Amino acid sequence: MRNSKLLVALLAAGLLTAGCGSDDADTGTTPGSASTSDAATGGDSGSGGKAAGKDLPVAIDGPQKDVLKSGDKGLEITPEPARGASFAEQVKHRLREDVVRSTKVPGKTEADCPDGVTQKASAVSTCTVTYEGAEIPYEVTISDSYREGSFITSYTAKPQKGLLVAKAVYNTFDEQYGADSGRSDASKLSCDEIPAAKAFDWDSDSGYTCQYWSEYGGEDGDGGYKTLRITIGPSGYNAPGFEEVE
Repeated sequence: MRNSKLLVALLAAGLLTAGCGSDDADTGTTPGSASTSDAATGGDSGSGGKAAGKDLPVAIDGPQKDVLKSGDKGLEITPEPARGASFAEQVKHRLREDVVRSTKVPGKTEADCPDGVTQKASAVSTCTVTYEGAEIPYEVTISDSYREGSFITSYTAKPQKGLLVAKAVYNTFDEQYGADSGRSDASKLSCDEIPAAKAFDWDSDSGYTCQYWSEYGGEDGDGGYKTLRITIGPSGYNAPGFEEVE
């Protein structure tokens, strides 16, 4: 997810429509390019202590079909709020769309701002977006330059946690280490079974891992698995990271 700076226009008769009458978005389908291995070992925490020579539970053999490209209409939250919807309703719609566009994976979303959104200069409000059961808190801050009755309301929306989405992780791992990555030393990609979505603190280790077979792996350098921990980046950086376990 990113720190989003958003503009909301106000019409004389009310707020400009920009949202959704329903709090749910379509849930993505099961990816066709990741499968559970019958020979897999290990639990669900991805500690890296798997038996040598065995694949992890989820085999990665190509791109994830449910991961869309930026700008794809499948990442839009529809329908938008009706004309005249409250400022808070518009903000909630934008936050839901921010999460989906950041993950690039359609999913079920809801948003809640329990105390509303204060529309005053420099005001900070708290909202929470739920994506496939994972909760991401947001701080919504109105611009210092806002003046009551302004036609435009500018604000920033800053997520307080990072979101790890299984399909996005598998897709990114395939992009970086798979057949089309340009790497000649990586094959037999597999990952821990990751929840559909899970929120983490920024700049942290998720506890999950992926691995690939490398001709340079193994204690004697004669071939073996290389294990990579899946990490959450710094604030606002939504792509999963992969760090090799020494």
